[in-house]
This record gives sequence, structure tokens and C-alpha cells, in this order.
Amino acid sequence: MAKPLSALKVTDHVYWVGAIDWALQDFHGYLTSRGTTYNAYLVMAEKITLIDTVKAPFKDEMLSRIASIADPSRISYIVSNHSEMDHSGCLPDVIRVVKPEKVFASVIGAKTLKEHFHTDDEITAVKDGETLSLGNMTLRFFETKMLHWPDSMFTYLPDESVLFSQDGFGMHLASSERFDDEVSDEILLYEAAKYYANILLPFSPIAAKTLHKFLQLNLSVDIIAPDHGPIWRKGVKRIIDLYLKWSARAASTKAVIVYDTMWQSTAKMAMAVAEGVTAGGAQAKVMPLSARHRSDIALEMLDASALVVGSPTINNTIFPTVADVLFYLRGLKPHNLIGAAFGSYGWSGEAVGIIESMLRDMKVELVQEGVRARHVPTDEDLTPCVSLGRNIAEKLRASMKSS
Repeated sequence: MAKPLSALKVTDHVYWVGAIDWALQDFHGYLTSRGTTYNAYLVMAEKITLIDTVKAPFKDEMLSRIASIADPSRISYIVSNHSEMDHSGCLPDVIRVVKPEKVFASVIGAKTLKEHFHTDDEITAVKDGETLSLGNMTLRFFETKMLHWPDSMFTYLPDESVLFSQDGFGMHLASSERFDDEVSDEILLYEAAKYYANILLPFSPIAAKTLHKFLQLNLSVDIIAPDHGPIWRKGVKRIIDLYLKWSARAASTKAVIVYDTMWQSTAKMAMAVAEGVTAGGAQAKVMPLSARHRSDIALEMLDASALVVGSPTINNTIFPTVADVLFYLRGLKPHNLIGAAFGSYGWSGEAVGIIESMLRDMKVELVQEGVRARHVPTDEDLTPCVSLGRNIAEKLRASMKSS
């Protein structure tokens, strides 16, 4: 009898046996409007091996796909590349169903899995560069600490040039297509960049070192199989080059102008700042928080070199949405930024000072004192906003010349 869900062949001996989460809309505060996948892979070697599992509610979907090509009880080994719950959530249940000979994880991963599930299941720790014989095939493990958890590792199958990259090179995208070349280029690049910006950006310096170290091994990689999103079979070099670019945080002439407004006064100031940026020969990206999610702001910051933030003063502080996005960005640690603050007020006007303090805390270099306007700004009030934008543009262009 045919199984209702089927595995998908990736190579001669590797099958995708993951799950599709069409309903996911939020991932730790990151807007995942296109859902996601939880990818797991079955290596059909003499010692059948499962690479990662899936989020707990999707266990039966994964097991059904496995059963379409092999009885799950035939699985000899399970490898956990990353212990976060969307990849390990059903691991204890799967161990009880499969009864594998061994379960492998990185040294930190083995400890983390124990702390997650508090079980007596034995987890065998593998070290960086260690290999595992599957009988007729071999796996090789590489520590990739902080890409994006301390336990993270890559698993490499040299026999078929497949790199199982856990959360590296992934994206949140629920789709009936499993491979990169089956997805529209616009969606593919957008979701890959958004994923990096919201998940991996804080670890960019580590990511750059890790990727360079891995590339120096000169391993043959024809396929990158991440734990989220499509499998890279045509764009392997492309996604690696993008990660090298994103992790390098090269200087640009792009300024992101983030603001919220009560009665359109701060909005008018934002438009004037943007006018100054573009008149000064730089690129302005205006992001009103009434219409943009915090994770959209993070995406725009991926290739920006300036962050300009505006808020009205409300109850002697900044607007709640502005506070939200600044706290979110602080955690993502975008570096090498210049910036400034602006805002309208009625009688107290603390917002600009609070924003400046938060920007300093984020290591953003303030190019000048913030601009304030009382009540509804006049043309005279907006002139300093245009000057602020021009000042930002001048600094951006100078930075590009010196880099």
C-alpha cells in the first residue's frame, strides 16, 4: 500500500524526508509570512542514517515520508546537527520508534539535547573533523559554532558531495518545490536575505571566519541541504558568495529611515530627511512602522550603512513601535553604522535624546545632534531635516571613497 506522504530523491542515496509548515507566521518575532519547512534527510547507506528530525507536531509527517522508502526501524544512526527545537523537537519520540544504534551530535549539542529533554537517551559526541563510517559511505563532521547556536555543526557526505548545513544557507519558505532552481529568483533571494538578516546577522564576524575556514578545505560540494527552505543544487556558489558578502558588511550609500508618527508631524520630518539623503547622492529607504514589521527593517539593514530614527514624544518617551524595533535591532548587532535621530513633540520632547542614547548603545556613530520640531513642522522646521539627510549622505559617500 502506497504511503500518503513520500520522500523526495535528492541524490542517488539521499532523500528529503522533512515537513512543510504552511501556517507558520512568526518565528521568535520574525515575520515568516511564507511559512517554512523543517528539513530532514535520509542517507540510504548500508547503515541508514537520518540527518536531523523535525518540529514535534510534524513527527508523523516525517515518519510517513521515511516509511515510503524504508521501514523506520532500519535506521541505524541519527545525526543532530542543531539542537534547536524546530529540528530536534521530536527526537526523543523518534528514538523510541526507531531504536537506532547511535545518535550523534556535536560536543555542545550532546549536552544541549540532554538539557532540553532530560532523558536517559545516549548521545554520542563527535568532534570537529571526525568521520563516521556508514559501511559503504562516510560522514564527516565540522563544528560551526555560533552559526547560529554554540552546538551547530555541518555534516558532509563526500561520496555524493552533499553538505547538510543545518540552519546555514536556509530560509523560511513553505513551498511544494524542494530545490532552489524551482523557486522564483525574486522569492529565493528575498527570503534568503531576510533569513540571514534576522537569524545570522549578529554572528557575522564568526560566520565569515567559519566560512573562510571551511572553504579552505576545498571540499567538493555539489548540493547544500539546509534545515529550512529549498535545497541548493544550482546556486551553491551563489549562496556561499552571498553569505560571504553579507557577513563582510561592506560599506554602502544606503540609509534606512525608520519612524512612527501620531499626527503626521514626524512623518513630514522623515520625508524631509529622505529628501536630503537623495539630494546628497545617497539612497534613502523610508520605513514607516505603521506599515513595516521589525523583521522587514532588519532585512533593509543588511546592506545599509546608516540608520536614521524618528519618533514623536509620547508620555515623556518614544513611541512603542520605535522602542520595539530598536530593541530588536540591538540584538541583531548590525555594525559599521552611522545614524541620527529626529522627532516632533508637544511640550517635553524627550524622544530624540532617548533614541540617541539607544543608538549609542548599539555602537551607531551619531553624525550630528538630533533634530526636533514642536507640534506641526513648518517649512522652516523641515529645513534642518533636509540638512540632516544631506549630512548623512555626505558621510556615506566619504566612507565609500575611503573603503
